[in-house]
Amino acid sequence: MSEKYDVVIIGSGLGGLVSAIILAREGYSVCVLEKNQQFGGNLQTFVRDKTIFDTGVHYIGGLSEGQNLYRYFKYLDILDDITLKKMDEDGFDRITFDNDPKEYRHAQGYDNFKRILLEEFPDEEKAIDAYCQKMLDTCSFFPLYGLKLGKPYYENTALFEVKAKEFIDSITENEKLRAVLGGSNLLYAGEGERTPFYMHALSVNSYIESSYRCINGGSQITKALLARFREKGGKAYKRHEVTKFETENGVVTAVQTANGKTIYGDIFISNVDPKMTLDMIGQNHFRKSYTSRIENIESTVAAFSLYLVLKPNCFKYMNHNYYHFKDYKSIWDVHNYTQESWPEAYMISMGIKKDKEEYGDNITVMTYMHFDEVKPWANTFNTAAQKNDRGQTYEEFKAYKSEIIIKELEKKFPNLRDCIEAVYSSTPLSYRDYIGCNKGSMYGYVKDANNPLKSFVSPRTKIKNLYFTGQSLNMHGILGVTISGVVTCSEILGGEYLLNKILETTEKEEIT
Repeated sequence: MSEKYDVVIIGSGLGGLVSAIILAREGYSVCVLEKNQQFGGNLQTFVRDKTIFDTGVHYIGGLSEGQNLYRYFKYLDILDDITLKKMDEDGFDRITFDNDPKEYRHAQGYDNFKRILLEEFPDEEKAIDAYCQKMLDTCSFFPLYGLKLGKPYYENTALFEVKAKEFIDSITENEKLRAVLGGSNLLYAGEGERTPFYMHALSVNSYIESSYRCINGGSQITKALLARFREKGGKAYKRHEVTKFETENGVVTAVQTANGKTIYGDIFISNVDPKMTLDMIGQNHFRKSYTSRIENIESTVAAFSLYLVLKPNCFKYMNHNYYHFKDYKSIWDVHNYTQESWPEAYMISMGIKKDKEEYGDNITVMTYMHFDEVKPWANTFNTAAQKNDRGQTYEEFKAYKSEIIIKELEKKFPNLRDCIEAVYSSTPLSYRDYIGCNKGSMYGYVKDANNPLKSFVSPRTKIKNLYFTGQSLNMHGILGVTISGVVTCSEILGGEYLLNKILETTEKEEIT
């Protein structure tokens, strides 16, 4: 390991790896340091009973030829290394409710999306048209979302003040249609009182454009990114947990790792949650107003995930996801659950193996869980690189919660229990320890239409050679975090220069 690099990146999540490739392509010597046994952040997979589970990438949008994520991945030169399965074009997401046997489908392609919804809501064409137009108009205000040069999106302040629930409610009186249009809000932890419509639009639009699953898991994206990075001379080290930043004369000079190494650099990029980054550096290196602002940004709700290994040839593979709610009238309020009502909503996704499409081998179920529920074990840390036992009470807690969810799933799939080979689960502590997010937060920081600037985090910090990247900037998700890497590198290379480089690459390849 060299002791000095042009750029040192802390954390190998998608934002960190995208930044690493971009800068390595521009001739910088770049080093990525990852604390875990596995690179990739939310792209990580794990194996139980020879079954591959995704931790965060259940499906990906915008990956058909010419679409936004396709073009970013084309520039990163990873498309040929990723094996994908296109999801059901007439219903990639299905919104369902207790006491209603119907499945309300979200279809791929806006014309198809409208057609499928009109089958269930024939009198609502005006509302559905208004919804689709608002989605497209909103996305057009974010230049990098469409790989365009343009005014910074944050100059249009009115855009941030429109609430998702409020807008959807304004276009129709039909409560079921309202719930169906907002029904995939677990994608961004939507809340009725504050989630802006732009969050809904940017999250959902790319899936309407096209939806795919990664065959054999999303870690293939990590492998492809690392391969391109190393081809450009980049160095990546796992099991190198950064524990301290060294500073001198107001700049970061080096980082220290838990295994006793000191790595020097000229530029440092943290792909770790900004709150945790400030703690590592020491808040005394920043103005009190800056640290106070970062500390007071609220993190989104955390998650409990259930992972079911299925018996062979028992449960048919479903080429779609389910977003299920107990009550269609309260889809924007399910994070306010009680112990008796939990889970008020959940998302179901299935993994897929190559050449095995008739039957599924696993199911992942995700629902909200507040960090307070796991506070009794908050002082324990457990990862593959650093194994610790949280104790019997923790295992009992997980088993109890898992059984509640399985009982809920049986209402939808009465034969499910007979098809389960093994049950595994993760809590907000798992996300905190593996992903490095504050209190196991699912999607970075809360975006609040009542106070739009509160959660805005610039990639530039108050230390001139330290930058942030990742899901806590602007947007989460595969597309959002890819763009965050571009935004961070734009601060170093220049925005117009970098975007032109990306456009040159993708347009050249489209012509040939």
